Formats: sequence, structure tokens, C-alpha cells
Amino acid sequence: MRGRTDSGTEPSISEDGEEEYVEGEGEYVEDARRARWTAAGSGALLGLAGLAAALLRLTGTAPARVPAAYALGAAVCALAAFLGAKGRTRRALWLLIVGTMVMALGDQFD
Repeated sequence: MRGRTDSGTEPSISEDGEEEYVEGEGEYVEDARRARWTAAGSGALLGLAGLAAALLRLTGTAPARVPAAYALGAAVCALAAFLGAKGRTRRALWLLIVGTMVMALGDQFD
């Protein structure tokens, strides 16, 4: 699915087989592409940061639930990156928030 779902316009196919959008419709496609890249990149970055924090806390004297919370938050952020890459940017945003909150909660246990 491309563009806004409530726009009511479908892309037309030109004679050379390329999709052509009505004026302004290409902006929505570009915005959706940018949202996918942002969600995927943010999820990957937060997932790697959570994984690194979990490994650092695992080697220290922190209670076991601290690295577990970081690892769980990293897994949720990795899932958000996957969903963001597939175009589910709203769900990815909420999962990024939840994953970051889980990691912050793990930090409170320390």
C-alpha cells in the first residue's frame, strides 16, 4: 500500500509501465518512505544500545533483572525496527517507546 489510505486516489500506470501519482501524491510516498527509514534506523540503534548495555551489566555486579530488562527492551526495539521496515510505522513507534521504557526501568533496578 502506498501513500495515504484516506486520499481516495490510486496511482495510474503510464504507457511505459511506471506509476504516476496525482499532484501531491508523491509527497505522501516520500513521507512514508522517510518514516519507514526513521523507524527502522531508530529501532536498530536502540536495539544495539540495549544489547550493549545488557552485556555490560551482565559482566558487572548488577542484579540479574537489570541485564534482562535491557535485553528485553533491546528485543522490543529490534521488533520495532522490523515492523518499521515493513511499513508498520505507528506500531513501530509505540514499540520503540515501550522498549525504551523497559530499558529505563532496568536502569532503575541498578
